[in-house]
Amino acid sequence: MKPVLQTAIPCTFMRGGTSRGPYFLRSDLPADREAAGRVLQAVMGSPDARQINGLGGATTLTSKTVMVSKAEAGQPQQVDYLFAQVNVDKDLVDWGPTCGNMLAGIGPFAIENGLVPAEDGETKVLIRAVNTGALIEAVVQTPGGRVTYDGDTAIAGVPGNAAPIVLNFADAVGGATGKLMPTGNPKDVIEGVEVTCLDVAMPVVIARAKDLGKTGHETSAELDGDKDFMARIERIRRAASLAMGMGDAEGRVIPKFAIVGEPKGGTGVAARYFTPLALHEAMAVTGGICIASACKLPGTVAAGIAVVNDEARENVTLEHPSGVMDAVITIGTAADGSATILGGGTLRTARRIMKGEVYIPAHVWAGHGA
Repeated sequence: MKPVLQTAIPCTFMRGGTSRGPYFLRSDLPADREAAGRVLQAVMGSPDARQINGLGGATTLTSKTVMVSKAEAGQPQQVDYLFAQVNVDKDLVDWGPTCGNMLAGIGPFAIENGLVPAEDGETKVLIRAVNTGALIEAVVQTPGGRVTYDGDTAIAGVPGNAAPIVLNFADAVGGATGKLMPTGNPKDVIEGVEVTCLDVAMPVVIARAKDLGKTGHETSAELDGDKDFMARIERIRRAASLAMGMGDAEGRVIPKFAIVGEPKGGTGVAARYFTPLALHEAMAVTGGICIASACKLPGTVAAGIAVVNDEARENVTLEHPSGVMDAVITIGTAADGSATILGGGTLRTARRIMKGEVYIPAHVWAGHGA
């Protein structure tokens, strides 16, 4: 019997925000994106509902992969971040979106792999999201010139405390569509429901919870279990994608969909964010920044619900199934006099879980030089 040959690939398994998955140096994977996608499917154990033959956790939040490289052009502290969402049970790798939670692990990974030199105290890493072209500044705690994961910062959806990682999105507008409001309107009626289609850090279709018979305070079991509701929002999302100039969204994870309701805490907004075929158990960073931006922009479906003030820079609290997430939104004035988003940021944490090699069948990829 012939031995079953496998290919070993260097890998760091990390939690970033409320997601987790393998982080790779881009040079350790095939240069061709299609070939890299096949490798990532083998790494995660897809397509399979349990992902039993790989590292995937059988949910969209735990079937994410990250590739990092030194920036081809830019500042010495800059790296490129390529994200791939590996579908759990379908033969599909989506290269369209990015992930703001996994983004939290990019700075520590880049420093620990020698892509960015560490400074004493804290290190700023400029990250280019290859998928969208966005530039994000990550501020990583590096006392003594070494990454630390220990700290006293807690984020909803993750047990315990860790060192804070600040993420600042400087050019978040129009990454996917080139426009703040891809349809040209603060509100549109799609499939009989009033929605706001917004592209800030992530393109999101936002509806009022009450217009869909909800409150915005439901649990994942309540929303995911309502099959008629889930089918309805998917129809709206796909129709909105066409209206946004993004094409048919069937099988793709962008644009995302969200519902908003009145906050229980007296400020901010209640929000439920879909990934898109299931409710996010917490809140995505990029999606949260987009929803928070809608709260600050006049005329959107969120503007009449969210409790915010008219200051140019403000912390917006998003109530989600696991707790709350705060996003700092800076608004300004566009050339035509309309309100626009100048920047958004939030606070995340990360943790290195494992570093070593992950093995895939050699017939998928035999490695470089094979």
